[in-house]
Amino acid sequence: MAHGPRTPYQALRKLLKLAARPMKSDRGRGGVVVQAYRGYGSTREAYLMGRVFRQPSLGLPAREGTLLRDLLDVLRRSVRWGVKAATVVVEIDGSRHTVETDRDGYFDVHMALDRPLPDDRSWHQATLDVYLDDEHTISGKTEVYVPPPAVDLAVISDIDDTVMYTGVANKLKMFYRLFFEKADRRTAFAGVAPFYQALFAGADGQRRRPLLYVSRGPWSIYEILEAFFQRNRIPVGPILFLREWGLSLQRPLPRKAVDHKAKMIEKMLSLYDTLPFVLIGDSGQHDPETYTRIVREYPGRIRAIYIRKIGRSTSRDAAIEALADEVAADGCTLVLASDSVRMAEHAHREGLISRAGLEAVRRAPDISERRARQA
Repeated sequence: MAHGPRTPYQALRKLLKLAARPMKSDRGRGGVVVQAYRGYGSTREAYLMGRVFRQPSLGLPAREGTLLRDLLDVLRRSVRWGVKAATVVVEIDGSRHTVETDRDGYFDVHMALDRPLPDDRSWHQATLDVYLDDEHTISGKTEVYVPPPAVDLAVISDIDDTVMYTGVANKLKMFYRLFFEKADRRTAFAGVAPFYQALFAGADGQRRRPLLYVSRGPWSIYEILEAFFQRNRIPVGPILFLREWGLSLQRPLPRKAVDHKAKMIEKMLSLYDTLPFVLIGDSGQHDPETYTRIVREYPGRIRAIYIRKIGRSTSRDAAIEALADEVAADGCTLVLASDSVRMAEHAHREGLISRAGLEAVRRAPDISERRARQA
């Protein structure tokens, strides 16, 4: 249901609340906090990432829920700093793993599971305990996704210009579209939500496939992306992408991402080594070339590649069609399409989604090419 546009004040309050959310757990007292992102795993192992921070106290009386409190929490967020060499103990259903934070406070957990997790659900709780100088300091929780036994396929999708119009590098535009525009000026491409819902469910509606999202953006926009996925009813999955840009007091310049996306995909191929994959990206960056290389290096593992056509470059289209011919020789299909319907039609022909899923994509509100260029 479409709603009217927010006033600038309402949009600002919404944005401030979202930006301040990670600061609420300490109730303004400051000190050490742990923030863990949703993880992913298999019956054998699990991965998750997070960061241990030290953040200042509120310092001034400000009632929770007020504009002043949110402004102060956003200010505190901008000046918090990572805690290096902290010990983090992660436990998932009795399996434990210990890791140490790096110089910026980040930790990356890859843990073997002592026993398979219960298969009656896909999301499992992980608890985290942080120790500084051997003294327990703080605890936290997050969720880890493990595909059900009946899963038959995994999906990896880019986010920028594949799911949503704006690249995360242009955060001001993304904030504007997410919080200021009318709900009927959709920030997601037409048909993305029903297409991804159909891929998640599979041809029989019961698959609960892993949907994994990758991007080159910074971890600082994690909450923004979660809100975007919820608003547009796109199936939630682990967001693997994000890297530390280093825009902090400790590190004022962004770090360079070297083959970041390819490395994440290769990690997923290794983790879910019995599953075929579908890869989704866009024509604007290097997704077609990256995915083609993956097909070549992992023969038989990639079922289909869907590339959203961005822009009107005929030379770029021709280059991608040449890549389509290349992957076809390896038994994979690359579909270059400017809309979700063509992707869904191919997925239905290949038995990847149901007829009902295809029809849902076809019924999705259309967005004109002119609006897409303006968005």
